[in-house]
Amino acid sequence: MILVSFVASFYAAYWTRVGNIKPLDDVVAKYVLIGTLVVTILAFSKLGLYRAILRYLTFHALAVVSIGTVISAASVSVLAFYFDASIPRSIPIIYGAFLCLLSGGSRLIVRVLVAQAGSKDKKNVLIYGAGAAGRQLALALRSSETHKVIGFLDQDETLDNTIIMGLKVKGIDRAAALVDRHGVEQILLAIPSASRARRKEILDALVNLPAEVLTVPDMKDIVDGKAKIDELKDVAIEDLLGRDSVAPQQALMEANIKDKVVLVTGAGGSIGSELCRQIIQSKPSALVLFELSEFGLYQIERELSLMACKADLDVKIIPLLGSVQKINRLSTVMKSFNVQTVYHAAAYKHVPLVEYNVVEGVRNNVFGTYYTAKAAIEAGVESFVLISTDKAVRPTNVMGTTKRVAELGLQALAEQENAKTKGTRFCMVRFGNVLGSSGSVIPLFKKQIAGGGPVTVTHPDIIRYFMTIPEAAQLVIQAGAMGKGGDVFVLDMGEPVKITDLAENLIQLSGLEVKSEHNPYGDIAIEFSGLRPGEKLFEELLIGDNVEKTAHERIMTAHETYLPHDEYKNLIEQLDAACHNFEHDKIRQLLLDAPTGFNPTDGIGDLVWQQLNAECEEEKEEI
Repeated sequence: MILVSFVASFYAAYWTRVGNIKPLDDVVAKYVLIGTLVVTILAFSKLGLYRAILRYLTFHALAVVSIGTVISAASVSVLAFYFDASIPRSIPIIYGAFLCLLSGGSRLIVRVLVAQAGSKDKKNVLIYGAGAAGRQLALALRSSETHKVIGFLDQDETLDNTIIMGLKVKGIDRAAALVDRHGVEQILLAIPSASRARRKEILDALVNLPAEVLTVPDMKDIVDGKAKIDELKDVAIEDLLGRDSVAPQQALMEANIKDKVVLVTGAGGSIGSELCRQIIQSKPSALVLFELSEFGLYQIERELSLMACKADLDVKIIPLLGSVQKINRLSTVMKSFNVQTVYHAAAYKHVPLVEYNVVEGVRNNVFGTYYTAKAAIEAGVESFVLISTDKAVRPTNVMGTTKRVAELGLQALAEQENAKTKGTRFCMVRFGNVLGSSGSVIPLFKKQIAGGGPVTVTHPDIIRYFMTIPEAAQLVIQAGAMGKGGDVFVLDMGEPVKITDLAENLIQLSGLEVKSEHNPYGDIAIEFSGLRPGEKLFEELLIGDNVEKTAHERIMTAHETYLPHDEYKNLIEQLDAACHNFEHDKIRQLLLDAPTGFNPTDGIGDLVWQQLNAECEEEKEEI
């Protein structure tokens, strides 16, 4: 290749300058030609041009070509002067230009042809965001075996119709046309620093396109070395909500935790485990993990131990197996370790399962909370925080009702403790669904989409409040620090989300179409299975309108009705007897009579009770 380029460039330069190539028949001129060829080959070899792989040719290779041609042109001048050859002085300049064009241009042409031949099986992609992250991603994908970048999308009008790294930048309004014209299969969001509200605006504009939408990792993870710019992942569901979390107030985060002994019940659950992760960062002197599940306790203890080791935290982690229904175990644990703060996250939260297991739901949620609170009083615990739920407000199911009864228990105990000089401060924090918790619909939807559908939604009009687990845990800790005794805190969950819209967005972000009556040839259908036992179309966070703001913009406090302790004690004594005797009719009546606002949508759903009733009916028929 270099021999052909060299000879062609030399003769072309001579012909361009002189008009013919006859003088090159001179023996002296041939010495110059041969000498220059040797110098050129040596120069290109030393510069590494022949080691460059054409497929991965970069501007470095073009720089090598330029330097090599300068050396080659200089050798023509030196040898022509030394041999006194009849070569005009302008020939080396013209020759150098031709050699650079032939050597560099031929390689670029081959590189383009190789790239085009290898891109037939690649996915055509567009990159949203022509900033630093977008450019890094485009550079990383140039050598990709699976992706071919068609261009950039960006809402910055100053970049519209410009060219960056050889790729055109177009406005988001041209996205649909580009997807159709180039058969784009994926749109990659390279905006790791954008707020969630901004991401939601962009996703709303892209969601209806027939292309899968993926995103690059967060900038913090990239900077920390935890992820690479080209490690593409699914769009985070919190981006669809468009809700930006508020930075926690450090004083509130540390008030009940720093240098204190903290106990978390249900430490292996979704909320409990995240509470532990947040708590350990605020440097308690010890963290007691209280959990019924052996495997759940093992997992969270191991994770926290690794966290403490990596961050060099001097925190004693104490993993304890136990049930919140055993008051002696709770009391002994709290006294033994001098527990100062309790976060009570242990509960049965799955609505249909509690409907099917009423007695265990009441035992765990009502008595478990009451026993834990009584043990805290006995051990002299300073602060007790109950993790409650929006389903406790005007409940239509047993789970929500038991959580409201648990709230009533804390309110009754708080009335007594507030009269003491150093009584335990009780408070409770209500919030809605958290993303990624056990039983969350999001993982289920994604699994159904990956399996080709259909996606099942209980009702077309069902709506829910959503929040990320880390934000919920941070707000719980901060709310607990503001508690004075008997407070009911309500977290600002933002705008409610229609579950059907959420399912449609997840399907479309996967590059698929929703199959419906209007689009019978779509990819994945949404089927409605009907409301489950005890399920409501919408949830509420407040029983009344008595709500006040607090020092935190995302935390409110509500004033709710409650029972005096004597009346509450009478209630749970009757509940205890009814649960012991499996008197489900009586259990339901007690829950209806309590000031919980219980308004059941279904009959008694306990599976054991139904089986016993069915057998009794069969016996009566036989008689």
